[in-house]
Amino acid sequence: MIRCRSLPCGAFARAVLFSLVVASVSAGCDRSGEQHDEDASVASEPVVRRDWPVPVAAPGGEAFAEAAHADMRTALATKEAAYEPRTHHLNDDGSPVYTNRLILESSPYLLQHAHNPVNWFPWGEEAFETARRLDRPVILSIGYSTCHWCHVMERESFEDVEIATFMNENFIAIKVDREERPDIDSVYMEAVRLLSGRGGWPMTAILTPDRDVFFGGTYFPARDGDRGSRMGFLSILGRLKEQYRDNREESVRQARKITQRLQSAAAGLQPGKLAGAEPLEAAHSALSRSFDSVYGGFGKAPKFPRSVTLEFLMRYHRRTGESEPLHMAEYTLERMASGGMYDHLGGGFHRYSTDARWLVPHFEKMLYDNAQLVVAYLEAYQITARDDFAQVARETLDYVAREMTSPEGGFYSATDADSPTPDGHEEEGWFFTWTPAEIDAVVGSEAGRLVASYYGVTDRGNFEKRNILHTPRPFARYARESQLATDVLRDELDAARAALYAVRSERPPPGKDTKIIAAWNGLMISAFARGALVLGEPAYADIARDAASFVLSALQGSDGSLARSWRRGQARHVGVLDDYAFMVAGLLDLYQATAESQWLAAAVRLNDVMVRQFHDDEGGGFFLSADDAEELLVREKPDYDGALPSGNSVVLGNLLELYELVGDERYRELAVGGFESFARSLERRPAAIPRMLSSLDFYLDRPKQVVIVKPDRDADAGEFLRRYAKVYAPSSVLAVTVEGADASELAELVPLVGGKVARDGKVTAYVCEQRVCDLPTTDPATFTEQISRVAPYPDADGVASQ
Repeated sequence: MIRCRSLPCGAFARAVLFSLVVASVSAGCDRSGEQHDEDASVASEPVVRRDWPVPVAAPGGEAFAEAAHADMRTALATKEAAYEPRTHHLNDDGSPVYTNRLILESSPYLLQHAHNPVNWFPWGEEAFETARRLDRPVILSIGYSTCHWCHVMERESFEDVEIATFMNENFIAIKVDREERPDIDSVYMEAVRLLSGRGGWPMTAILTPDRDVFFGGTYFPARDGDRGSRMGFLSILGRLKEQYRDNREESVRQARKITQRLQSAAAGLQPGKLAGAEPLEAAHSALSRSFDSVYGGFGKAPKFPRSVTLEFLMRYHRRTGESEPLHMAEYTLERMASGGMYDHLGGGFHRYSTDARWLVPHFEKMLYDNAQLVVAYLEAYQITARDDFAQVARETLDYVAREMTSPEGGFYSATDADSPTPDGHEEEGWFFTWTPAEIDAVVGSEAGRLVASYYGVTDRGNFEKRNILHTPRPFARYARESQLATDVLRDELDAARAALYAVRSERPPPGKDTKIIAAWNGLMISAFARGALVLGEPAYADIARDAASFVLSALQGSDGSLARSWRRGQARHVGVLDDYAFMVAGLLDLYQATAESQWLAAAVRLNDVMVRQFHDDEGGGFFLSADDAEELLVREKPDYDGALPSGNSVVLGNLLELYELVGDERYRELAVGGFESFARSLERRPAAIPRMLSSLDFYLDRPKQVVIVKPDRDADAGEFLRRYAKVYAPSSVLAVTVEGADASELAELVPLVGGKVARDGKVTAYVCEQRVCDLPTTDPATFTEQISRVAPYPDADGVASQ
């Protein structure tokens, strides 16, 4: 139950509380899950729009300063030829009636709002200085470009001239892209959660000019009664204006209390004793209790593809030999891939399922979801040898390579849930759904019946009178029921899918967010690198190489620090912990997939920059923001693993891998300090940090250092690599080298390869633990047996002796 004491005081708080519960809880992009880009295609040559009138100030807003106005005129005049203002406020010539400061930004999400009648500011001192000068509170609106409810609130409120005018006359309005500024989003989302009991996007917070929060929520309908709400956004703003005017002291006091609570929470729990296996056991028990044995996944609808949970369960199965954790992971992966959350024509996964059955998705596709799901399916394939899991991983990687890779080599961020319909409207999911008649028109009635039967297509439909393709029966079962030979059925369905995909590609597509985020690219580099190794696809390694080269050239500065994002030739915003952590992990995976030492060297350099800028020297672990980053209300040290794993969880795994590869004891010490920093979280809520548990599993294991030595560069180590790729050995690192000068050079970075030779002129494998190696072998079968050995979790004495 949300309590009034968490909100501003008095009758106003009770009134706003009801609106918040009805409106904010019923809609919005859920925080546990987590955009339409008006110029998402590759930029064409700029075209000067000399016939467009100069931008006018937003209604009720201050006139722009001449310098800012000139910059805005230039930005608008030099937009590329394909540019279409995203607004229904247009002049007869198609030019926008209104233009605000967001036209100067590169974020697709901010550019979506550049022609609202709201006088938006980007985050920065100018906005807060203006709030102090005009003595007004601040509306902080945070979202992202493929968020469905962000679009809804824009259409209903931010494009409404009456509401925009009220905002401009009484508030200073700031827009933030949460994907570009996760540090801002994290702080203010936690404030909203403290005020309202939950969070989500679009996130709406009301701030004092000193940046403290005294009101917060998510999506709000525009007016009283809309969508069943008692109080709409305009009325809420009216009450907030009155409160700030008439009860300023109390508003500021309440806002300071929220900031103090944030600061207290950010201080974190005191470090504790290094954890043993108990948190892993407790997390497994908690997940067992919440597992949906009917449909897979955990808890009730909506359901999210929290890949980090599945990866932990597979590791727990490996160490304990228990079948239940593997069943939970395998069955969830199976049901997700058969449901409508998976794109059966184009590959890749939508954001999450709105129902318990994984049938009806929220249709946006996020790069980070697909990257993590590829890894989960690859690991499940290694354990189970199920070809369908390998196929899902292939199709998802192929989708990203085909549709989400920039000409420069980086990966785009997301595609929208909404898409244009033939009548000119935008509807969620229209691009991906079908009627029986549409299918018959593409493949013919006979093949159409086959497609309809296999993919669950009916005249009634399962979503807005249309059909989300899904596979209610496994392929093998359907083949038996259809009495068709397996290869014939597969060929028929593959041909139909290709034809349907080709026709679907001619539909107006969902918008695409074309910014390139360092952290998310790191995740996808890992996915392609692992795909190259596990699936034996060299082309995937090439894609990973291109992406890594791009990030390290376009987003890394001369001092080694990372920018957060890049778009249209411009790197923006200071990188956060996730950017470093995920990129280091991607580079480590790329090194092990290619045996190219420059990627390991780059990982070491980037990791060392991260340690200098983000490490908490007093309490252990790592802060979200660098020591020289903008000072916000708090400097957070995150550990929660949600739709994205926390940077700390990934860093701890990176440090342990680096220790095994390069042998620097400092890395292991930093990892131990991190586990001690989060010891209380590991003890009290381990199921909330499954990626950290996977890193702890690595620490509690006897990690294998695998060295493969070739007698010369032309020697084929393929059989050893294929054997290695088939074994599920997450607590291992791999180095491949050539005897002689190559090995000597690599030994400077990876000391363990020093002295290793190719016996009898044959490819030779060394499997080591704690720098002590088994007998070297030239026999792939013996090698397989060596890398397949699994040690159970040690007891407390065993942990202490490591």
